[in-house]
Amino acid sequence: MSKPGFLKSALEGASVLLQKQARHPGFPDVDAADPERRGQALYRRGRHRMRAGEIESALEDFDRAIELLPDFAEAVVSHAECLDMLGRLAPAKPEYEKARQLWAEGRVGAPDRCYLFRQQGRLTFEVESYELALKHIKTGSFPLSASGNALLARGRAEEALRFYDQGLKVKEKDPAILALKGEALSMLGRYRQAVDAFSSSLKANPRAPETLSGRAIAFAAMGRLDKARDDWRQQLSLLPEMQPAARACVALRLGDYEAALPELERAIAKAPADPYWPLYRLTALKRLGRPLGALSMPAGTAAWPRPLFDLLAGHATPDAVLAAATTDERRAEALFQMERFKEVAERAPPAMIEYAAARNELSRRR
Repeated sequence: MSKPGFLKSALEGASVLLQKQARHPGFPDVDAADPERRGQALYRRGRHRMRAGEIESALEDFDRAIELLPDFAEAVVSHAECLDMLGRLAPAKPEYEKARQLWAEGRVGAPDRCYLFRQQGRLTFEVESYELALKHIKTGSFPLSASGNALLARGRAEEALRFYDQGLKVKEKDPAILALKGEALSMLGRYRQAVDAFSSSLKANPRAPETLSGRAIAFAAMGRLDKARDDWRQQLSLLPEMQPAARACVALRLGDYEAALPELERAIAKAPADPYWPLYRLTALKRLGRPLGALSMPAGTAAWPRPLFDLLAGHATPDAVLAAATTDERRAEALFQMERFKEVAERAPPAMIEYAAARNELSRRR
């Protein structure tokens, strides 16, 4: 049940550092008004209490964290671990399964995007570990950029940006940190500045596919679709054939469904359990005016995107699908399948595949 870990190698020894903290470290955010910060603080305190052997107290913290953040898979699995420690195996088992389902339902970033966005979970432990590491490692840019990475992956772009700026003071004009700064600026809606950061990074490393992806998204959000297309085409030319899922995503952003189809076929063969590749294959066939054939979804497809398959098969109404779309991203996916491209272009987050594809669809109608 482990998450993919872009911070894994750098976290070696983090548990030792954590154990060297004061016996009763402060957790000021346990009283925060914001449910996200409060839930994560309770989770951190619960993990501290687990390490100290205070299992019942840890259970209470995890209970409160889950009540505030029902989709907090890390808190759910930690709660199950506590039950295991107490010998309460029967109630622990369904909680492990619940955590697995939460991780399965949490869609990670598209494979053509920056590696930071392809992580699952809130990365609470990683942020805590790097904040602690910064107290012990006073030189070098790595702890600064790593702290920014963990924060950015959780959507805390303003805080991440401060770390990247500090990192650039240590390692001026570093292309990797500049690209990450561009991602943070883009997440904050500061697209012109993001383009500048990405462009500076690309001057030093012009063959960086993920940096081109970030700049293309910022260009598209600014309405510079011509510039965005240029970057996506260059990115597609740089991506190796062994990465069909990433290549498919870029082709879909361009609205090039003919190019996307063979890549999607290869992506399905490599990851048959991922429901999005067959869904996007059906989307490409539909946009090309070709027969969809049998509309089958992978076994075990989660509650979402199941309604999108039902919509394409004619088994669900648009209203029913929109009612099931519980997030902005899911609503954008649904609206795209309904060919309501203008709404997608106006409302979807610019980093979404559907946003770029909708913008390209609209440009063809002019």
